[in-house]
Amino acid sequence: MRIRFYQESDQKAWDEFVKRHAQGTFFHLSGWKRVVEDSFGHISSYLLAEKEESQTAERQIGGPDARESIVGVFPLFSIKNFLFGRSMVSVPFATYGGILADNYEIQRALYHEAVKLTRKQNLDYLEIRNENSPLPDLPIKNLYFTFKKEIFPSEEENLKAIPRKTRRMVRLGMAKGLESVWGGEELLEVFYGLFSFSYRGFGTPVFSKNYLRNLLREFHESCKILIIYKDGFPLSGVLSFFFRNEVIPYYSGSYPTSREYAANDFLYWTLMCIAVERDCRWFDFGRSKKDTGPFHFKKHWGFTHKPLSYQYYLHKINELPDISPANPRYNRRIELWKKLPLWLTKLVGPHIVKYIP
Repeated sequence: MRIRFYQESDQKAWDEFVKRHAQGTFFHLSGWKRVVEDSFGHISSYLLAEKEESQTAERQIGGPDARESIVGVFPLFSIKNFLFGRSMVSVPFATYGGILADNYEIQRALYHEAVKLTRKQNLDYLEIRNENSPLPDLPIKNLYFTFKKEIFPSEEENLKAIPRKTRRMVRLGMAKGLESVWGGEELLEVFYGLFSFSYRGFGTPVFSKNYLRNLLREFHESCKILIIYKDGFPLSGVLSFFFRNEVIPYYSGSYPTSREYAANDFLYWTLMCIAVERDCRWFDFGRSKKDTGPFHFKKHWGFTHKPLSYQYYLHKINELPDISPANPRYNRRIELWKKLPLWLTKLVGPHIVKYIP
């Protein structure tokens, strides 16, 4: 086995390995590399482990035999900023990341290579965003919880599986005459209005419109927008990813009037119906911090939460990093951000959030 850096000719083989690996996620796909590089300018260090026999002169890297030669991958990005620290992250702006490997030996080899990179670049720490199978002997932070639920082939079954109170809200949205529009980049302008408004309300710097556009263009049919309207006025929206048999609602936003019409509940019910049409069997509601509004919203939908085991190798710091909005040290800044004009948050936010991975 040898470990080397990803090359563009590896794209197909890398993605095939991710899709067939039991723990592969949407965020391990090579497209995420291109989106983060193009949108934020962060430098990637995608590590690839391959079988020893694939090193022979007759084999071309990324050629026909590459599909069978890959035995492990580890996507990494260097994030450097004097305010938020200097880190190596797998994977930034993503719920999941970490090492995909055929066995423990390969996993450890990829990890040690990442440690070498962290030291070589003189970074503060390495962050590994595991969904499952954390590495032994590394400190763990359980700040986030993920929510997943199996969905059924029929709308009737899925509606029955929703808790009674939430089911009532979905029916309320139906009775209010809400309309849904499903599409791609043509809905970006409307969605970004909802998205940026909500982020300002959370006190969180918003991503640039260009980042969302890059996601839509890179992933095409695997990245779509759903908007809920009432009498032609947008109330709520969500940008979702599709991976294997999962739907992943990832970025969302709404205006205050959405509450009057139960538009957010209707939004996710409509998305669930679309997912069934696309033969999805799992609804991945993403990550949330405990005891927050999104955390309770997902629980009310009947989703079971599971802690995400993010792990760290500490190089130049002695304590686990905490750049989460849940950190009390950011309370004052968050409250100030909520009071800023919306246009200003759209202008300044993207320059800040790119360093909060």
